[in-house]
Amino acid sequence: MKLSLLLGIVLVGVMTSSLFPTCEAQAWQAVAAAVAEKIAGLWVNDEMELLGHTCNYRVDPKIKRFQLYFKGRMWCPGWTPIRGEAETRSRSGVVGKTTQDFVTKAFKSGLISEDEARVWLNSKK
Repeated sequence: MKLSLLLGIVLVGVMTSSLFPTCEAQAWQAVAAAVAEKIAGLWVNDEMELLGHTCNYRVDPKIKRFQLYFKGRMWCPGWTPIRGEAETRSRSGVVGKTTQDFVTKAFKSGLISEDEARVWLNSKK
């Protein structure tokens, strides 16, 4: 979906550039490129280290009731099948909420102890 949306915006920009004089077409292409970059930046695929394990997280935008939301997912392959999930309106806050959900589930399952978490947190200061 991300790629098709991006290609659609670029295609519209290229097609409409022939309708405008050169100066206006160049301005439109610059705007189209900026919009495409902003839209592409809504998706995130990255990794983080948690208690000595490499964990992956993903953030996807979604429209819900005509408002932009972000759905986050976190998993740690090779360590546990537990998955953290969260959905917020905040792009910057969704990773924290997703990590919080993962850690809460890991505590409840006995995978992480309070002492282990304290030692890890103190080593990150």
